[in-house]
Amino acid sequence: MAVSIQIFIYSIIFSIIGYGISTWAISLPPELSGRIHSDPDAIKAASTDYGHIISVNPAAVLSPSSVDDIKTLISFSFKSNSTPYTVAAKGNAHSTWGQAMAASGVVVDMLSLKTNGNGSRIIVSGNKGSGFYADVGGEQLWIDVLNETLKQGLSPVSWTDYLYLTVGGTLSNAGISGQTHRRGPQIANVKELDVVTGKGDLVTCSPRQNSELFFAVLGGLGQFGIITRARIVLEPTKKRVRWLRILYNDFAAFSKDQESLIAMTGATCQNVPDYVEGQLLMDPNTNLDFFPPSDRPKIISLIKQYGIIYFIEVAKYYDDSSTVDKADVTYLDFLNRVHREELLLREKGLWEIPHPWLNLFVPKSGIFDFNNGVFKDILLKNNFTSSLVLFYPMFRNKWDDRMSAVIPDEDVFYPAGFLDSSGFDNWQVFDNKNKEILQFCARTGIKIKQYLGHHGSKEEWIDHFGSKWNTFKQRKAQFDPKMLLSPGQKIFN
Repeated sequence: MAVSIQIFIYSIIFSIIGYGISTWAISLPPELSGRIHSDPDAIKAASTDYGHIISVNPAAVLSPSSVDDIKTLISFSFKSNSTPYTVAAKGNAHSTWGQAMAASGVVVDMLSLKTNGNGSRIIVSGNKGSGFYADVGGEQLWIDVLNETLKQGLSPVSWTDYLYLTVGGTLSNAGISGQTHRRGPQIANVKELDVVTGKGDLVTCSPRQNSELFFAVLGGLGQFGIITRARIVLEPTKKRVRWLRILYNDFAAFSKDQESLIAMTGATCQNVPDYVEGQLLMDPNTNLDFFPPSDRPKIISLIKQYGIIYFIEVAKYYDDSSTVDKADVTYLDFLNRVHREELLLREKGLWEIPHPWLNLFVPKSGIFDFNNGVFKDILLKNNFTSSLVLFYPMFRNKWDDRMSAVIPDEDVFYPAGFLDSSGFDNWQVFDNKNKEILQFCARTGIKIKQYLGHHGSKEEWIDHFGSKWNTFKQRKAQFDPKMLLSPGQKIFN
């Protein structure tokens, strides 16, 4: 038997929540010696995420050149006679509370498969009769999937608002946006997966083959395996998008019209919206570039008058090549719209800063109490008016309950996203606001579920999963019995 590598790392952990000196010694497979890194730059890059709130140092980082490298890494730990190391897959690290980290373990830099791998990891197949699909590496960014499929006039059917995320990352959560009301979340549009389990086994799974693993992994928060390939549903794409926003000062009308818009279905309805999202305007100084200059003074006046202006963002995809006005854009430009904001924020040094986010699913029965108690009382009265707040409805029947993802037990529910940015010295103010929101929901009996969330104890996770907890726990024992995977979620570790 080959002698394993002994990596000794002496490092100082610096983070915005404290510091300390830690020493680790872990045994790693010798055949990965050229792809295992423990230098300060590699450790630093793997110790933080988009949230910039939590900082945790791994013992080492694996830059795989193939899926076999990932298998070898996990299998070695699983078979270890000494204390095994934990493993976390890191894509673009768009988590905000350290979910992609592995304290004293090994972080797998999934993006290295894009640069070190051999051959294309995005392959488009299928036909009109059987349907189109793309076999995509779990490390691929959705923007790259879109660009590749557009070459053949095709596109995935469900999206996130931000496309610079990995396929494996969003499928481990759910993947939602304003398209979800029509085609369901991204996890509902997958035909097949390749997964490296917590035992180091590479398993192909689908609704008919190894189905227990398939449904476990989708929305499974990385607890059962690392997604290395996903077969994504495609459809012929449209060329252009008609994009507009409708403003409201009345929450009841705002929510009623959103629900009416997403209820428009059927082949006979020619004007079914492809995208519906709601947002809040609370700051008179907010960016109103989307609106015509002549309308901006009126909108500012309305914000000052009512405190909160709600608006619905609606988009319809179509093939006509004519350009109407600024609200008419290409399909690619619409789907990649958030990237333009990212580039502006990066120029200003406002991208790599703390993001104390809170994302919830709010059942329809609680939205009026939520509006009064959260939007008006917590945000408006406490001057959290610069917050980017999303609020829009979707249908439960577009989700598959066999998957690990958890949503409210009502036919209609609303994602509520509080997407704050802060300085390094005041992120706790926003975190306290988020905790106040959670406390309000608990106190008033609004049975929310966190999305992309984090919980402080196993008991809170049990409450989160509810009736799915026993199944979730059994699947963990089946596919990751030594609890090696995704320790940053802090569910079992």
